[in-house]
Amino acid sequence: MEVSSSTQTSSGLGQTDIMKKAQDVQAQQIEKILQSAQEQSKQMTAQKTGVGSNLNITG
Repeated sequence: MEVSSSTQTSSGLGQTDIMKKAQDVQAQQIEKILQSAQEQSKQMTAQKTGVGSNLNITG
């Protein structure tokens, strides 16, 4: 039984192409997480200071 050491997959993409795509996907996910964290930070600041979309009005 022969074992092939080729890095080509059945879809024609090489191992490095697959790795690049995976890194691109991870980079996009990280960017979304960072944007979400920034938005949450802005909302928290607005709540603490009473400025922004959420006003802290106490009686």
